[in-house]
Amino acid sequence: MKKYLFFISIFLCLKALAQTPDDALRTAWYTQNGTARMMAVGGVNASLGGDISSANINPAGLGFFKTKEFVLSPGFAFNNNKLNYRGTDTATQKSNFMYGPIGFIFGSGNTNKYSKWTSSAFSISVNQLANYNNHIQYSGFNNYSSFTEQYLEELVRDRADTNAALDNYIFGSSLAFRTFLIDTVLIGNQMGYKSLVPISSGVNQSYDANTKGGYHEIAIGLAGNIEDKLYVGGSLTIPITYYSKDFYFSEKDATANPNNNFSNFTYHETTTSNGVGVGMKLGMIYKPQENLRLGFAFHTPQFMNYKDQIRSWLSANTEKYAGQRSESSDHLNSGNPGDRSYNLLTPWRAIASASFIFKEDADIKNQQGFISADIEYVNYRGARFSARDNTQSSLVDYYNLINKEIKDYYKGNVNVRIGGELKFSVWMLRLGTAYYGSPYADANLKANRFIASGGIGYRDHGMFIDLAYSQVFANDVNFPYRLNDVANTYATQKGGYGNLVMTIGFKL
Repeated sequence: MKKYLFFISIFLCLKALAQTPDDALRTAWYTQNGTARMMAVGGVNASLGGDISSANINPAGLGFFKTKEFVLSPGFAFNNNKLNYRGTDTATQKSNFMYGPIGFIFGSGNTNKYSKWTSSAFSISVNQLANYNNHIQYSGFNNYSSFTEQYLEELVRDRADTNAALDNYIFGSSLAFRTFLIDTVLIGNQMGYKSLVPISSGVNQSYDANTKGGYHEIAIGLAGNIEDKLYVGGSLTIPITYYSKDFYFSEKDATANPNNNFSNFTYHETTTSNGVGVGMKLGMIYKPQENLRLGFAFHTPQFMNYKDQIRSWLSANTEKYAGQRSESSDHLNSGNPGDRSYNLLTPWRAIASASFIFKEDADIKNQQGFISADIEYVNYRGARFSARDNTQSSLVDYYNLINKEIKDYYKGNVNVRIGGELKFSVWMLRLGTAYYGSPYADANLKANRFIASGGIGYRDHGMFIDLAYSQVFANDVNFPYRLNDVANTYATQKGGYGNLVMTIGFKL
């Protein structure tokens, strides 16, 4: 498996926490979220239109609206994680609130008989694109590598003297050095560093992380309809993200030997990340014949500004060597968290779509259903970090290095969605499925997401109620830590999550 560099300069260790390519994936690799109608048909919507979700997928679909509408979409998510780490299985579950689009659509017909514009629509809505609430936990025996080796790599790479080891790495290596988990050693006539963790005999490792937050998007959409044949539209999007992680990692001596200078250690870290940005989504839908719709949408990269904070603690028991010791970043940083401000450019994506409408009619009450499919390309390797302050050459070099690793670590890939609806007077039955390919360039990292979904809907007298359940079967990987000098070990993640969504809408 390809290794990638985990680089932290001394400057960054003093003032900020390290960025990794994984951080770019939170705003890129997610399954489509929308109204219950859209979720029930697998997330397909790029050529179908007539749904407030269009503002987040293909804004041209707003052009089908000729009246005003209010939509509310509460929901619930059910996480079911199954992980295997070095042969040991672990399962965790976590349920939480989520939501789909909430907002208004203002559609109106054109009364000017000399204009080709049949109607236009304006919308404002907020949608949760990704839900970060989860609990990941796993453990296993490891006689190959240790969490502490990242500290050794850091100190050796920077040729850090003892003063630097004590004070310059307050969110990692300095904590390990001050608790004697890492100590100096003479190698010939040169001073070096050693870890007191006995890797050759093995340790029992444990990973536990609770995450919270979400990736939300405010969309201001505008669309037009030319003779009920060509629909064009665009959305100004304002992404808003919040992410927090409460992380514990521990290693315990697997031999129960009281005289090998190591009993256990626990590392605890809390991080928060807040981001806001701006982007555009553009699209068109064309009807070459009454019952056929072809759609195309392009999502520009979203330019986002982030501010992160970190705190960390480490407690180690090295038995007779130094006994029980504890240290924290708060103690070394005057009680303040580490902070960092930076920019992120998210990957662009493009969607092509086709829909076949059974008994197409201007009056949707007479339609009998549809079948629709989307194919989406996402350029995951196109994410880019940048420094807020370009005058700091160390920061510029750091983010250039991370961006190079993103290009090597990720690839572009295709997502496919298909779904349909059958209509029985005021009742509708819907089914759908979707497949999301792996964002990783390394073929050894098995990752994908498969969706099976379904739901029902009711529409009558200017009101509609839709209910949907979407089950996501996920494969992914989770790295407890990353090293540069040896191959990285990781947990394989299966299981997935389910979304139960209800949408209520009213014609105004």
